[in-house]
Amino acid sequence: QVQLVESGGGLVQPGGSLRLSCAASGSIFSINRMGWHRQAPGKQRELVASIASGGSTNYADSVKGRFTISRDNAKNTVYLQMNGLKPEDAAVYYCNAGIATISRPLVYDYNYWGQGTQVTVSS
Repeated sequence: QVQLVESGGGLVQPGGSLRLSCAASGSIFSINRMGWHRQAPGKQRELVASIASGGSTNYADSVKGRFTISRDNAKNTVYLQMNGLKPEDAAVYYCNAGIATISRPLVYDYNYWGQGTQVTVSS
């Protein structure tokens, strides 16, 4: 069994910062891409940022220049540093990872999600 456990959400004022973390544990052979998604009330879940195993990153246009995704492969952990937070960033943030539990066949399953952590941005 594999689980992703998130932490770091909370309430901040506009312009503030938060750092989210997500640690994967369990029967893990290898982790490929990791990412963060968010879902605001009444909206579809959207990709915020992702990072490949080699470190290349992608960001939604709405967060470029403000958010930074990083990972610590030794700790099976992905982070999202969020700076200059805006009210429109408020959402439940979910981490996601492509995980292979065995080496052969080496198949990455992306159906692994964290429990979600609430980010509220309000004055």
